[in-house]
Amino acid sequence: MKTTEKHIQRKTLLYKTGVEYGDYTINHVLGCAHGCNYPCYAMMMAKRFGKIKTYDEWCQPKLVENALEILDAEIPKLKDKIKYVHLCFTTDPFMYGYEEVSNTSIEIIKKLNENNIKCTVLTKGILPDILANLSKDNEYGITLVSLDEHFRAEMEPNAAPLAERIAALKALHDSGCKTWVSIEPYPTPNIIDQDLMPILNSISFVDKIIFGRMHYNKKITEFKEHKQFFNSVANQVIDYCQKNNKDYHIKSGTIS
Repeated sequence: MKTTEKHIQRKTLLYKTGVEYGDYTINHVLGCAHGCNYPCYAMMMAKRFGKIKTYDEWCQPKLVENALEILDAEIPKLKDKIKYVHLCFTTDPFMYGYEEVSNTSIEIIKKLNENNIKCTVLTKGILPDILANLSKDNEYGITLVSLDEHFRAEMEPNAAPLAERIAALKALHDSGCKTWVSIEPYPTPNIIDQDLMPILNSISFVDKIIFGRMHYNKKITEFKEHKQFFNSVANQVIDYCQKNNKDYHIKSGTIS
């Protein structure tokens, strides 16, 4: 197991997010060891606002060591305003190989649940079995944009293998947990030529699917039919979810 080389302190953690399917969120790590090359929007924003300088620095996560103490102060003030808390939008709560990050995430979820606050989780890591023992109101998700391990190794070099992600999510589903998948950022055929249906079939057990197009990659606009392509695959997701009685959300800007 890897450990974060540096810890940081913060004064606040819980905040209302502007993300379209979010409510409150918590990002208790600065950086992410997964090193995604889509490129990563969170990394670009961290560089823009001076929190990091380089990709290598981003890939050396820094855990907020006083996260639980901050929650003890913030939860009483905010709990009546919170519908749910999402872990996480600018880092990964179950960063692959980082037990220290995962353990802190579990303690955060426990503390929020103890205060009757539901949590939603999204990871490119491995969701631990212990989550099945926490509140059944929680929702656990993975990111999955391909079933191709070569593509995963190129675009998500230090994230968990795809089959292991799916297996961990399926285990939580089989334990009675609510599960979901984020198929975002979905690439165009000039980046990887693949069929969406096997991806959908591989996560047929989940309760909800969120789908969104890839942004910030110049190869997208090089694919002249990218608007028609994203319209087509988004409608494929909608059709699949409607036929299989699943909740879904198509990210803004995916369908033109």
